[in-house]
Amino acid sequence: MKIGVLAVQGDIREHANMIEKIGHTPVRVKSIETLNEVEGLIIPGGESTTISKLMKKTGLWDELKKKAQEGFPIFGTCAGMIVVSKGISNYPQQETMGLIDIYVERNAYGRQVFSFEEILKFNGKDIKVTFIRAPKIVKYGEEVERLIEFKDAPVLVRQNNILAASFHPEIEDDPSVHAYFVEEMVAKKQVK
Repeated sequence: MKIGVLAVQGDIREHANMIEKIGHTPVRVKSIETLNEVEGLIIPGGESTTISKLMKKTGLWDELKKKAQEGFPIFGTCAGMIVVSKGISNYPQQETMGLIDIYVERNAYGRQVFSFEEILKFNGKDIKVTFIRAPKIVKYGEEVERLIEFKDAPVLVRQNNILAASFHPEIEDDPSVHAYFVEEMVAKKQVK
């Protein structure tokens, strides 16, 4: 399958490497044309304000919202989680796409110097995850499925065709979270 990685800013190469590792073809998405070639899209970690501005400049913001409403699978990691959320508690003026019923707090797990790793359970298996200036989910709706929790807060969540992670699964060796996105969401998608 062709899996898109939004290629405007952030951990683009790391996500592309992970998609290759699980046997699929990564496509760097910078335009509506390349977005229309892929079966799912990863929005990487990076800087959410910059990612949002560049998505609007290229027209990807509106096109992706339209596709998401039709069931197109999207996986937002770290800054990508912020972009797909309903809102940001400590930056309420920053526009988000509102694709998943979560509200986040930017940099809630600390600045870059306080980055840390944890071993957390996912699908009955221990996986190592890394938090870097990570957003914290401070409020979520009833339809949001909590797939991984850390200190009583969800850090990997899903609502229908949208997956979002506070951490960076692309910088570890374990492809479990990417494999879940591709196998459980992209392969089984039900586009309306």
